[in-house]
Amino acid sequence: MSPRVLVFDVNETLIDIDALQPHFERIFGDSSVLREWFGQLVMYSMTVTLAGRYADFFALGQGVVHMLAEIHRVDVNDGDLHALAEGMRTMPAHRDAGEGLSLLRDNGYRLVTLTNSPHSDGPTPLDHAGLTEYFERQFTVDDSRVFKPSTSLYTGVAHSLGVAPGDCMMVAAHAWDTIGAQSAGFSGALITRPGNAALRVPGIPEPTVIASNLLELNEILGSMS
Repeated sequence: MSPRVLVFDVNETLIDIDALQPHFERIFGDSSVLREWFGQLVMYSMTVTLAGRYADFFALGQGVVHMLAEIHRVDVNDGDLHALAEGMRTMPAHRDAGEGLSLLRDNGYRLVTLTNSPHSDGPTPLDHAGLTEYFERQFTVDDSRVFKPSTSLYTGVAHSLGVAPGDCMMVAAHAWDTIGAQSAGFSGALITRPGNAALRVPGIPEPTVIASNLLELNEILGSMS
């Protein structure tokens, strides 16, 4: 059945983390360290949840920068960390995001987000990316103090919206996110942004839908309804 609610991941799914490359070029002399940092950041977010601990995603991000600076034997200062934190809040949207979200909303889907990024006193990353208008709610793991892919986060979103998990589809660029959501009763749409692909392992749920961008996702969902 076609989902009623589309729950979107934010970082890399809707907004382009490659915009952070200049910060890593400046600190490490190598922009490719961005991907090493992001992979470690995701791993340690899962680690602190499994260990029963919590620090918000931005604080973890800065901690991982310090860790990598020690590994790569480079110096990092407060100015570098401040610039990176600001960069994390102001990443641009992917080129297909606005049009794709508009089409999905116009086709009757309820749109919300569920992000690892914490609450903000000022504009959110979605505000800076110009995408807030498309969403009825913005959920963050900061409320529960556990990180994705903890299944309680996905069921909590469904409960807050007054729908069953089976009415929801998680839309994410990361297989770990769709696996978590599908394990909670959601369906899953994997958006294969560069560097991302489905994980195919027996016993692990594969994405319900795989699309290269949100425009293609809209076409696929249209054919399912």
